[in-house]
Amino acid sequence: MRIITNNKKAFHNFFVSDLLEAGIELKGGEIKSVSSGKISLSDSYVVIKNGEALLKNCYIAPSDNSSPSDSETKRTRKLLLHKDEILKLERKTLEKGYSIVPTKVYMNKGKAKVEIGLAKGKKLYDKRAVLKEKAVQRDLDRVLKNY
Repeated sequence: MRIITNNKKAFHNFFVSDLLEAGIELKGGEIKSVSSGKISLSDSYVVIKNGEALLKNCYIAPSDNSSPSDSETKRTRKLLLHKDEILKLERKTLEKGYSIVPTKVYMNKGKAKVEIGLAKGKKLYDKRAVLKEKAVQRDLDRVLKNY
């Protein structure tokens, strides 16, 4: 398993739980772009429509040798999940405040996989508390290292 990209913004803006692995339906030269790291998950999200999970707003750069007709960089891509996983996610997203966000993209046995998680939005004070905890832990580690 080789990690291509992480979505650090998702962990900053959301409390992420219930992580799932999903395949991505790609066209043409998109797999070459993904394997070379030309993908961005920032501002991307997952919606469930007509019993299908769809990845929206994910940027995949066109590969060098792809045709100009395949140059839709932010098109909607279908995620490959089992029906019961989709139903479980759909039930959770109907609850107030939950959404589905991609957390990382990686290659597994030559196939592009995306890890998605159920996310609940953080308030500003939650973000500040997390940053404060990280700063305290960093200072503690620094003191222990020098001690």
